[in-house]
Amino acid sequence: MVIKSVNLETVCGITSRLPENTLPEFAFAGKSNVGKSSLINGLMNRKSYARTSAQPGKTQTINYYNINSQLYFVDLPGYGYAKVSQEIKAKWGKMIERYLHTSKQLKCIFLLIDIRHDPSANDVTMYEWIVRNGFRPVIIATKADKINRSQLQKHLKAIRTGLKLTPDHILIPFSAQTKQGREEIYEVLESYLIP
Repeated sequence: MVIKSVNLETVCGITSRLPENTLPEFAFAGKSNVGKSSLINGLMNRKSYARTSAQPGKTQTINYYNINSQLYFVDLPGYGYAKVSQEIKAKWGKMIERYLHTSKQLKCIFLLIDIRHDPSANDVTMYEWIVRNGFRPVIIATKADKINRSQLQKHLKAIRTGLKLTPDHILIPFSAQTKQGREEIYEVLESYLIP
């Protein structure tokens, strides 16, 4: 997959109407600080198009990136960030729920899990909730460069166990630094775009 053009087309806040797009949408979900913006930037071949921040909880909107005028990357707000009030957390949850229920073009959800840690209670809840909504998320284990290669399979197994994944479930280790996993993610995207 060659990415020629990227355009942040729509930004939706808590009260915004969601756009009725006609192109396929691919959503990215994950808890705050899991490396979502870094992953999206890595896929788009842009250094800092999606805003990355040392301060978790920065994405408080749903951001639609138009890629090559043929698909959208949809960046969902990070969940599970402690310093945000319960009220705002609840609103983010509602916003994500509204998106999952109303998008007619959503083809696939990528759920990001930090490879260094077992899936948190929030990760498990999000995974089960995506499945209940009729989707089979592709799991991306981020920050793969932060562990020894010899430890990789052990950490991937912990994610599979924590989320109760079946053997045929797609789980891709990814590193924003080394671009490990990027081609596999492109392959997943392309599999949905073939008419």
